[in-house]
Amino acid sequence: MASSKILLITGVSSGFGRALAEEALAAGHKVVGTVRSAQAKGDFESLSANAAFGRVLDVTDFDAIDGIVAEIEAAVGPVDVLVNNAGYGHEGVMEESPLSEMRRQFDVNVFGAVAMMKAVLPFMRERRRGHILNITSMGGHITMPGITYYCGSKFALEGISEALGKEVKSFGIAVTAVAPGSFRTDWAGRSMMRTPRSIADYDPIFEPIRKAREEKSGKQLGDPQKAAHAMLAAIAADHPPAHLLLGSDALGLVRDKLSALGNEIRDWESVTVSTDG
Repeated sequence: MASSKILLITGVSSGFGRALAEEALAAGHKVVGTVRSAQAKGDFESLSANAAFGRVLDVTDFDAIDGIVAEIEAAVGPVDVLVNNAGYGHEGVMEESPLSEMRRQFDVNVFGAVAMMKAVLPFMRERRRGHILNITSMGGHITMPGITYYCGSKFALEGISEALGKEVKSFGIAVTAVAPGSFRTDWAGRSMMRTPRSIADYDPIFEPIRKAREEKSGKQLGDPQKAAHAMLAAIAADHPPAHLLLGSDALGLVRDKLSALGNEIRDWESVTVSTDG
């Protein structure tokens, strides 16, 4: 087994967070997991009497994060790996979706993740080692209508991850943006926040996508346990990737996007360079 590490994972009650916590514990690591309730804390800690540590934290409670991370460092030990997993999907056509729902989406998926990173970085920087994994999405590389705010939040987290990686590389800290495709988590089910439909003009573009997502929910290709193994491989790597796609669907869709982008850049190249000097 690789050397035992302390992982701090946000949102360990379900989905990728739960799968990664279970696989990390099985591999001999210690896991501190954030949850939203005392009951969930007890449930998580029952996974291992001496290696699973629950902390009640809402990642949008920005003022509480620094204190909780400092307490974890003092009580459990040095956080080797932060995994920003807490997040949710917002489904809604942009014109129909109020700004308050965008703000909430960014508070959880972006600001919450950044606040966690800012809390662990002083400790990692002092030790000159550490690894941050940000669970983004293939929706941080590709887009589809009806999840505009979600894609925006994941594009933001991808960009922040990549830039931060350049800022902290010389301190021995790695940052990896992990972008899953469609997995058998409850992202499209219980966890998704949906804005009510109100403008019929969008029905033809949006309804087939929503119907396909609902029909696929629970039957997605991706296995969260295998995603956890992939993340543990990235954590164990001497030179972790800045970006890691998970799933053949993500691979195909992102490759298609990059190819289309390359073609568009080529088609407009003469206009692009016409602005010089």
